Amino acid sequence: MGSLRFLLSRRWVLFGLVVALLASLAWYLGEWQFGRLDERRDRNALVRAAEDAPPVPVDDLMSVDEPVAPEDEWRRVTATGEYAVSDTVVVRYRTREGRSGVDLVVPLVTDDGTALLVDRGWLATRNSGIDGSDLDALPAPPAGEVTITGWVRRDATGDATSVTAQSTRAVSSEAIGDALDRQVYAGFVDLVEESPAPEDPLAAAELPDLDDGPHFFYGLQWWFFGLLALVGFGYLAYDEWRRATGRKAPPAPRLSPDERALQQARERARRRAVRSSG
Repeated sequence: MGSLRFLLSRRWVLFGLVVALLASLAWYLGEWQFGRLDERRDRNALVRAAEDAPPVPVDDLMSVDEPVAPEDEWRRVTATGEYAVSDTVVVRYRTREGRSGVDLVVPLVTDDGTALLVDRGWLATRNSGIDGSDLDALPAPPAGEVTITGWVRRDATGDATSVTAQSTRAVSSEAIGDALDRQVYAGFVDLVEESPAPEDPLAAAELPDLDDGPHFFYGLQWWFFGLLALVGFGYLAYDEWRRATGRKAPPAPRLSPDERALQQARERARRRAVRSSG
């Protein structure tokens, strides 16, 4: 054990603490990734269940006073009303397959005056001559009474939800309702279909990917990095121990005087042979 005293030196103690910290961090990040994987699988299960559930009236799942429940997101609802086209809100910076575009959110005003925010879909802006700044140039929704079916969505949060000149980067019913001075349902819907159909339909909303994502492999990678740090520390400690214990190649055997004289004579003869051959 005496040969392991080097592990108590200041350098090795600090080195060990750093390795332990890195290994602990790698373990935590791996656990975090596997937690993200569980959350994604739970969400995927809710989306699949929502796909199979029949649509229900909007008032069954959405209200003015309460936010959308997590388990109700991606359920389908139906609503009837008239689009308030002049209150269209443009959601910028939406890309699909590398193409720039915008989403168009239009309030659907129901019989009691409450508006349901409907994301009617995506509009390409690159090479289309439309940038979303001119509301009159946007494709119009159906006029008159319209019945829609849509996926229930929860509000976004953060600075991206601020609304300026009927434009935003993320949809929040609270922010849009305040900007338009309208009473709106909490949350919004991604349009699935509307009747009557519009003359110029937008690209339909897309359901989220239902695969497991990269979380499983990311978790394994973090655990591998932690294991690699521990193995590396062990190898370096072993190498230090090996050198400290003097485990070197055995010394050459000592020659007797006669053996040394014979070896010297052989060397002189070899040198003479080399000179004569040259």
